[in-house]
Amino acid sequence: MPNPQATRLVFELSQPGRRSSQLPASDVPTPAIRDILPAAALADAPPPLPELAEPDLVRHFTNLSTMNMSVDANCYPLGSCTMKYNPKRNERLASLPGWLNVHPYQPESTRQGCLQVLYELQQYLAEISGLPGVSLQPAAGAHGELTALMIAAAHFRQLGERRTIVLIPDSAHGTNPASARMAGFDTVTIPSTPAGFVDLAALRSRLDPRVAVFMITNPNTLGLFDAQVGEIAELVHAQGGLVYLDGANMNAILGIARPGDFGADMMHFNPHKTFAGPHGGGGPGAGPVCVAQPLAPYLPCPVVTRVGTHYALDDDRPLSIGRVRTFLGNFGVLLRAYCYIRTLGPDGLRQASEQAVLNANYLLSRIKHFLPVPYGDRCMHEFVASAEHLKHSSGLKQPAMDLGKRLLDFGFHAPTVYFPLTVHDALMIEPTETESKATLDAFAEALFHVTGESAALLHEAPHSTVISRPDEVTAARQPRLKWTPD
Repeated sequence: MPNPQATRLVFELSQPGRRSSQLPASDVPTPAIRDILPAAALADAPPPLPELAEPDLVRHFTNLSTMNMSVDANCYPLGSCTMKYNPKRNERLASLPGWLNVHPYQPESTRQGCLQVLYELQQYLAEISGLPGVSLQPAAGAHGELTALMIAAAHFRQLGERRTIVLIPDSAHGTNPASARMAGFDTVTIPSTPAGFVDLAALRSRLDPRVAVFMITNPNTLGLFDAQVGEIAELVHAQGGLVYLDGANMNAILGIARPGDFGADMMHFNPHKTFAGPHGGGGPGAGPVCVAQPLAPYLPCPVVTRVGTHYALDDDRPLSIGRVRTFLGNFGVLLRAYCYIRTLGPDGLRQASEQAVLNANYLLSRIKHFLPVPYGDRCMHEFVASAEHLKHSSGLKQPAMDLGKRLLDFGFHAPTVYFPLTVHDALMIEPTETESKATLDAFAEALFHVTGESAALLHEAPHSTVISRPDEVTAARQPRLKWTPD
């Protein structure tokens, strides 16, 4: 039962005169604020902030936290987003004072430890990807996509070639087309075969000297590894184009396959997915980019280099696309990725991928008996099931959404629904490598149970949460942030 206090707004808890802290009167001269700021910058009155004692304030936010689901408390089988439990050890290491108290404007000689970590992380990512040029600057996966496409554009400008088209399979991540358009390219969708792989005939028909980049997510959003990727790369390269690998699903192939070896020229990592780091709520994140050697001169600057035992920032890169982020990227997330890689090592990273694939296939083998899985009996790190048949058998208008909402009552976060678009009423399920067999069994049993419930019960779900069915479309399109008592 939710705490009744948790449902009250902070303004409803406010009592005049209460304070979380009280400071003594200043004993030094303090200039009046009106002597410092222009009158136009001043408000007529202080903002109407709530007045609470410290215990009330702490309890308010603690109570709010109990209304949330979290990876620490719940299983998040959220396909394509790899919402796994990350070791708290890496959080502790990243929180050591020696890391937290460093400022990026300190002299380079006093930041040698930070620069060493970043340099070594560049080397690790180069080895894992098979692509030697690395930038750690991008702030998220989609930002990494944009950075790589800007590198491609700079490369073709340098060659004097006008290439304006980016080809994108319909099984790629949804951010790919947006990144391509932001980088100034036109996009063309390449359809998938009935088996869920790139249609090579369609690809051949679209390849010409205007094509700059072919973007592929492999493994793709259907949870399938496209074994044609080597042939795809040959076709694109024969036309002078580049192959971009969306590395968001690298947690399925770490230590098993390297994108550079199967033809990719560029890729990004999501270290908060593939390695370790906080995830959700829009960040914090990172999206390091790795590129083949001919593209390395265009990487954002500066790049961390090593001369003997000294680590330095290399800004002397005349072909660089310039900075894409302040300083050297999201250092805290990158540090967590570094700790994760150093902890597991090559064998441990491979084992993590193997476990992710094993967990997904085990869950698929259970769920396929009551929810169709359109793309086969085997998958990589995730798979897509369809709830479309429940429209007819149960009369549900939005069966995927209703099942997902109902799972909240069983303590499981909903899988991704309605994506990818090639599956109707899709449930995109990714258990990740960190879930136990017992948790996978409990999830499968909960999902099986709810598929047999009445339409009325499902449509009103969830029943155990403080808020049941918000108007999500209106909330997304017309957000209202209530921070005043009115």
